[in-house]
Amino acid sequence: MRRSSFNDFDATELYCPRCRRAVQVRKRLLLVLPQGDKYDYRCAFCGFSVGEKQESVGEGAKIIFGG
Repeated sequence: MRRSSFNDFDATELYCPRCRRAVQVRKRLLLVLPQGDKYDYRCAFCGFSVGEKQESVGEGAKIIFGG
């Protein structure tokens, strides 16, 4: 069985329907969920949402709620 050469990756450019071309994107944290963090990718020029990503919590990671 072949092992993956990467664990995770982030987009640096995505297609923006408003700008009508591939543009640089900014990754923004939207939600912190028990199963992982949810991110939104936005166009660096017009701010339009062009994608999203959910990163799962790794093995041994714990979420601590303050109170």
